[in-house]
This record gives sequence, structure tokens and C-alpha cells, in this order.
Amino acid sequence: MYSRSVQKALNRRILIRMGVGGILIAATHLPALAGPDDLIQAQKILFGDRPIREGRVTLKLPAIAENGYSVPLSVDVDSPMTDKDHVRQIAIFSPRNPIAEIVRFKLGPRAGRAAVSTRIRLGGTQTVQAVAELSDGSLWSGSATTVVTLAACVVL
Repeated sequence: MYSRSVQKALNRRILIRMGVGGILIAATHLPALAGPDDLIQAQKILFGDRPIREGRVTLKLPAIAENGYSVPLSVDVDSPMTDKDHVRQIAIFSPRNPIAEIVRFKLGPRAGRAAVSTRIRLGGTQTVQAVAELSDGSLWSGSATTVVTLAACVVL
């Protein structure tokens, strides 16, 4: 269909375009980790300007996580879980992951217990924060620090 010289020219053009595209992508600054401002912004989007108080929330992480790709986490909130006094949601935040809000759990009085557990990815040694929103609108938090020896969530 095409002559060999035309095919070579097309291949050369494609190669040059790919090379230029690769250089532009490499030169573009992409944030690999969230920062303290991203954490505050994520909390404001979720909770507005309501104050977050320390207490009533117990967050458990291992002291040392050998692999940041699967770190066990559990959160327990001191709440009677009745119709009038219960936890609406629990949100987990990380200051060093690419996205500050890791996960959000929605609960209701039928949950029976305000406790959740899961495994998360962590982009390095950090202090993770859990924030619980109660049915009266109050916000309570707890945090835990873990040392991650093999980080996940790293963008190269």
C-alpha cells in the first residue's frame, strides 16, 4: 500500500512524537504525595468548618508495617449506637498518600458497634488520622503512627 520510504517516514514521525510526549510527561510536575494542606482541604470538603476534637476514637495500626501495600487498620469509636446517639461515618486520612482521604465508612444505629477494620496502602512512615462524625454533628478524632519499611502509593 505505502512504499518503504513512506513507511519509514511514518515510523520515524511516530517515534519522534512518542519521544517528545515522553519528555513532556517527565517534565510535568505531578505530586506523588498529599501534604498537610491536602489533608486539611479533604477534611474541609467532607466536614466543612466544624471543629474536630481529639478523643472518643481509637485508631490501631501496627508500630512497624513491613509492607505499605497492605497495612491492617482498625477504628473503634466510643458511642452507644442508639437511634439518638450514634456514629454516622468514620473517615480515614493520610498526609502522605496521593489522595488524603483513604476511605469512608457510613454507619447507623443498626450497626450495633461503631468499629471498622480493613487493610490500607500507605505511602511511607506517617501518622494516620480517623475522624468520626456523630449523629449530633460533632466530630471526634484519633490518630496512630506507623513506620513503613516498603512504601506503597509511590508515583515514579
